Amino acid sequence: MATVKKDNRLTRSQSFVCVGFAGFFSKTVTSPLEVVKIKSQVGTFHSKRGFWQSFLLIYQNEGLRGFWKGNLASCLRLFPYNAVHLATYRKIVHLHMDELGFISQWRAIFAGGLAGVVAALATYPLEVAETRLIIQNCRQPTYIGVAHSLSKIYKNEGLLALYRGFSLTVLGAVPFSVGCYAVYMNLDKLWQEPPVRFTPLQNLINGCLAAGVAQTLSYPFETVKRKMQAQSARLPHFGGVDVHFTGMIDCFIQVIKHNGVLSLWNGLTANTIKIVPCFGLLFTCFEMCKQVCLYRNGYIISPLSYKLTPGVDQSLGPNELEEVKRHLKNRHFGSGDSSLRNRW
Repeated sequence: MATVKKDNRLTRSQSFVCVGFAGFFSKTVTSPLEVVKIKSQVGTFHSKRGFWQSFLLIYQNEGLRGFWKGNLASCLRLFPYNAVHLATYRKIVHLHMDELGFISQWRAIFAGGLAGVVAALATYPLEVAETRLIIQNCRQPTYIGVAHSLSKIYKNEGLLALYRGFSLTVLGAVPFSVGCYAVYMNLDKLWQEPPVRFTPLQNLINGCLAAGVAQTLSYPFETVKRKMQAQSARLPHFGGVDVHFTGMIDCFIQVIKHNGVLSLWNGLTANTIKIVPCFGLLFTCFEMCKQVCLYRNGYIISPLSYKLTPGVDQSLGPNELEEVKRHLKNRHFGSGDSSLRNRW
């Protein structure tokens, strides 16, 4: 959901590194909220007393370390997820473009949702590992690290266990895309101006708003998905899940039967609070990383300043700018050689 504006002054590798670094930093800082959210979705005992008490119980039982369980798996998932998502999105958008190279907003959002599903399929085992690492007590661990959790789940439960609940990712993509579409189609009415005139702050608010609406609509699917990822007969207390079930539909039934419909939104408070700092840090870190790259590419005079380098065409791509510099340098040396020959 979190996206950053493309800058043609960066190479593809630089853009990839900037997005990855920004995502890594924002996920690490907001990890405590993610841990509370997932424990609430699964239904472990930490979440029984409410949002604030969850933090206290995790700290008392596991210490500060407990707030960053599963963060490595989440961060490792970023790079392959972004790579697959970007490649798939470009392919789908290219297929749906008209003769003039344009694509409707609805099709663009649909392309983003479908690309998200493909990327999730490629990296889903890491998400399962993240859930298992979060629900366990790090002082009495069943899994020791990401690689150990993946190998142990595969060895004890089979390959399908690493994709348990994936169908809910596909189903959840529908209300998620609808939520995004509903928000983005009404942004001009909200701000009383066309999208092309939005400031960076407005774009940040738009992203947070779209994420909040889309995630709220698709949240029940994620809750059931987390329960399916966590439940295992080979774990103490069946993984700490608050209801026992035999499949996806039965999970919905058991949750509603024992805890009520609203329990499908357990952890939504932590998720909603996480949106603003997560997006804010994502965009801020991306801009900081981008500044360093723009300085290295020769577009700005300092990584700490937005002041443009005099005489540099900002519309040129990095390779084009490097070619121009090389041409000017060769011409300068050529004129120097000519003046030396004239002297002799």
